[in-house]
Amino acid sequence: MNFTTIYNERIDEKILMGTHKSGLRVALVPKKGFSKFYAIYGTEYGSVDREFIALGERERTVLPDGVAHFLEHKLFEMSDGTNAFDSFSKTGGNSNAFTSFNITAYLFSCTENFYENLDILLEFVNTPYFTDENVAKEQGIIGQEIKMYDDDPQWRVFFNMLTAMYHNNPVKRDIAGTVESISEITPELLYKCTNTFYNPSNMFLVLVGDIDENKIEEYIDKHISSDRDTGKVEKFTEDEPENRAKEYISQKLSVSTPMFAIGFKEKKTGASGYELLKKEITTEILIELLFGKSSENYIKMYESGIIDASFDGETELEKEYGFTSFGGESKDPEAVYKTIKECIENAKNEGLCEDKIRRIKKAVLSDEIRMYNNVENIGNTYIKSLMKGINPLDYTKAVEEIDKAYLEERLKEHFDTENCVLSVVYPMEGEE
Repeated sequence: MNFTTIYNERIDEKILMGTHKSGLRVALVPKKGFSKFYAIYGTEYGSVDREFIALGERERTVLPDGVAHFLEHKLFEMSDGTNAFDSFSKTGGNSNAFTSFNITAYLFSCTENFYENLDILLEFVNTPYFTDENVAKEQGIIGQEIKMYDDDPQWRVFFNMLTAMYHNNPVKRDIAGTVESISEITPELLYKCTNTFYNPSNMFLVLVGDIDENKIEEYIDKHISSDRDTGKVEKFTEDEPENRAKEYISQKLSVSTPMFAIGFKEKKTGASGYELLKKEITTEILIELLFGKSSENYIKMYESGIIDASFDGETELEKEYGFTSFGGESKDPEAVYKTIKECIENAKNEGLCEDKIRRIKKAVLSDEIRMYNNVENIGNTYIKSLMKGINPLDYTKAVEEIDKAYLEERLKEHFDTENCVLSVVYPMEGEE
């Protein structure tokens, strides 16, 4: 397997990119002299991927909610009765996994025995084992997890926000599904999903550390044959209107102070690669400019008492959907909602400050450089970027290209105060 080197001279970082004969895309981030290693192995398959054409079939398969998350749990269980977690513990590896809206990933970090841990990772992800008995057992375990999240105010205020924002896009559905939806999961359905989504050409392997690139191919060869490449997965999504589904949504749970989430829906989806990277960075800069902890807007809201230190903002932009959210605790969420909209409209009318833009761009670049001191941050950032068609080393170039005009255009386009939503979780009666 041949690697192509991509180098960013400004930050003195490089990626070695290669494709295994099976179709598996591999990114190696060499960190000479580092004592820690990190590997993350992911598939472009998450909770939003509900409709697709399965391998060898012509008709659409429509999945019940929660299958991707269910699979993440089940793959650690091996056919010989052992568990991959136990295997990692014997070699000093610290393993985990996660399922998001559009990625399922398996990972480990270690300070020794890197190649033995890589062996374990590649083996358990590529040898699924499902039976009626172990599926039924997992349904009970995940059912309890779902019930726990149903009572989690942070989880609920966030997904309620997405429910208010989206009409059809499955991003509004809980990643773990419901107790009813996971009861429909069978071993046959899980095998259909692994055969389709866990084919090598739908996956990425990102390795970070002081690693010999000449050894990687032999470990991949042991677990993935060249005939596993079944090509691009055909997925389907429902059309999503640009407008919000509803402006306001609320729920009562056991909290002492109301919790809120304010959401701005991305209307122009479909971007990928460098275009999407610039959108992401621009939105992050705007969040910091308008509502970062050193901004005038944040200070005024904090001093007035309508927000506290829990207030924060973030953006998530993908090819098929995107949103920016602001959340925290407040005794008056409606006042926060009103103030944020007013601040955004004032910024549109008055324009943005060049000096503040320069300062925040410097801070953003500093954060990017610091990321390269942490192997976990590198691996997680890289796999998410690569699956969007983004070259992570383009980050510095994108920041430099973003100017005042571009920021102001993005502000008007994305932060539409006539199309935003407010989600609130209020205390139960008698708990205020």
